[in-house]
Amino acid sequence: MADIVNLNKARKTRAKAAAGAKAVENRAKFGRTKAEKARDEANRARIDRTLDDSKRD
Repeated sequence: MADIVNLNKARKTRAKAAAGAKAVENRAKFGRTKAEKARDEANRARIDRTLDDSKRD
């Protein structure tokens, strides 16, 4: 005989796994410290400034 599967539990387990995967993505996307954000912003500003300074009039 086949095992009896509680569909309610299976649905909840699947939803919990999807939420866990989304949480991993969000931690990678938004989980940066203030210092890391400031460093990246400063680096971006330096690159933009260098590019703007090398333009011809």
